[in-house]
Amino acid sequence: MSDSALKNLLILLAAVSLTGFILRGYWALSSSPLRQQRWVRVVPHVIDTVFLLAGVAMVLQLAINPIMTPWLLAKIGGLLGYIVLGSIALRHGRTRRQRLLALLGAVACFAYIVGVAVHKTPASWWTLA
Repeated sequence: MSDSALKNLLILLAAVSLTGFILRGYWALSSSPLRQQRWVRVVPHVIDTVFLLAGVAMVLQLAINPIMTPWLLAKIGGLLGYIVLGSIALRHGRTRRQRLLALLGAVACFAYIVGVAVHKTPASWWTLA
């Protein structure tokens, strides 16, 4: 797959993943029975797995060493924050307030990751370039 096709796939998967996460977060906050449907529990994992595999494919295709690339390490750190906060927002938050704050924090982590990807610096959106 060409670099541009892989990049476009990653952008599409990012948009689909974030949209699904926000929708599931809304359902969690509103205690909607929709969040208990089987497809709601399965489809996000499939999308995120393909997303992760496409990211790994891009790293391999571009021969980037994650250890020696600060912006890529920043994306990995942001991803870990997104996963932890997302887990609190969708499952482990004890109160509605905790779930809401975790949801907002997870979306902020996602925005940080996108900024790092766009600017290729850990400064993300705060870069001067």
